[in-house]
Amino acid sequence: MGSAVVRSTVRRSRFSVTKKQRYEADFVRGTEETRSDSSGQQMTSQNSGPTAGVGEKREHLYKILVIGELGAGKTSIIKRYVHQFFSQHYRATIGVDFALKVLNWDQHTIIRLQLWDIAGQERFGNMTRVYYKEAVGAFIVFDVTRSATLDAVVKWKQDLDSKVQLPDGSAIPCVLLANKCDQQKEGLVNSPNKMDEYCKDKNFSGWFETSAKENINIEEAARFLVNKILQNDQIIKGNGAQEQSDGERFALNQSPTNTKKSCSC
Repeated sequence: MGSAVVRSTVRRSRFSVTKKQRYEADFVRGTEETRSDSSGQQMTSQNSGPTAGVGEKREHLYKILVIGELGAGKTSIIKRYVHQFFSQHYRATIGVDFALKVLNWDQHTIIRLQLWDIAGQERFGNMTRVYYKEAVGAFIVFDVTRSATLDAVVKWKQDLDSKVQLPDGSAIPCVLLANKCDQQKEGLVNSPNKMDEYCKDKNFSGWFETSAKENINIEEAARFLVNKILQNDQIIKGNGAQEQSDGERFALNQSPTNTKKSCSC
């Protein structure tokens, strides 16, 4: 399984809590851009089915959130992943930015990722529900040199789980990134076993020590999360097919003269 960047661009947009319409317009525009492949052709659907013809590729569009406290390194991680670029000089994100990356996942699959860089102070606002809408995966980032950023992870996870779920009502897969691991660590992250327990207790799909500066585990963490998203896709599609099959079986077997409506109210 390999991954390669076919096209990656960044669209920057600025938001305030009073400009929901502007947000929605940028979201639609970003989605349309992501649906265009590198040759300018339009996708026929967000998630092409398994019955694609010979030579055709399945295409998936996934929205992934990158959240965490101010200064944890969210923007640096996205820049490293999308552009293989790192700078010591980033301005704090205001509202939300998003970046686009296209992966040749395998010979039959193209995956388009919308990476949403949510400002660290946004958890205290009332726009996160709008920002989180339609996300299918998330990274929560903390700074290993500041234990207070790990303390805040629980609140970010609670905010995330309360505002976005998968179609079956379960939490979206979320990976914890212990960023700046090239520097001196502080607190719980010094014990991998305790971090494993922490992630299990808080319902994280997994965790990685990362460094945007030294390019440590960025690709690996992204690949892990995309795998989780693909697995969920298969489960959800499988359940949908089973429900349709059960419904058809019921429709074929039931007698019109015996159908009744019941109410327990």
